[in-house]
Amino acid sequence: MRQIEILTKQTANTYEWVNKLIYSIPYKQWENTPAIIESNISWQVGHLLVSFYYHSIMVIVGNQKDVLQSIPLKEYSSLYTDASPASSLAKVNPEVLHKHVLFIQQKSLQILESLSDMDLQKNLEPTPYPHPIAKNTLEAIEWNIHHTMYHCGQIGIIRRVIDKRFDFGLRG
Repeated sequence: MRQIEILTKQTANTYEWVNKLIYSIPYKQWENTPAIIESNISWQVGHLLVSFYYHSIMVIVGNQKDVLQSIPLKEYSSLYTDASPASSLAKVNPEVLHKHVLFIQQKSLQILESLSDMDLQKNLEPTPYPHPIAKNTLEAIEWNIHHTMYHCGQIGIIRRVIDKRFDFGLRG
């Protein structure tokens, strides 16, 4: 199996973990912000949406016109990267945000599937903000996987605090 196939499968798996969690939380609870955590599902999903675009699309193949025309990334970036979860409350309908994150995931996977193993060593596309971790495509994809799972853990903790533990179907 080629390295890019493994990375694409790992990326798809991390998206599946996030999706299992967020599908389990009713939209009416997405903005519930437990004081102990000071975050919420809407902010986490919005943050992941922006990061998926940056780490697995923009720095690899540049801005994508179809995404920029479909999703208000500039607004989302200001709400879910620079702003605190509290300041982004009630700014975006959770159902719309959910639809947009699924669109970005699909686009991300399409791009990864189009790459070759040789592409993994290519330098990143120039962006206004240099990548904080990666120098090449391989490192950007790996960081996207790690970063996604960090936030998956945060989403799991928020879910546990606002409702109950999610067992991912591991208990009989």
